[in-house]
Amino acid sequence: MTAKIISIGNSKGIRIPNNILKSLDMVSEVDIIVNEEKKELLLRPVRNSRKGWDKAFKKMNENDDDQLLIDETIDSDDKDWQW
Repeated sequence: MTAKIISIGNSKGIRIPNNILKSLDMVSEVDIIVNEEKKELLLRPVRNSRKGWDKAFKKMNENDDDQLLIDETIDSDDKDWQW
């Protein structure tokens, strides 16, 4: 597929058909990766890796399942610590 570069105000852009964007899950935001060595742009859909965490943490709290997994105390007498 070839696309023409068009003017958009003081910027430039390309038009990407909506069906292509939807099929690649690029609905609202994309990450733009610039590879200057290869003179390439790569577009990736933004992945919200923490999506749904708020609901999961709320459910954990409701189930009283939000306990610490690691002891939060620090053994300050440990000779391996460097301050």
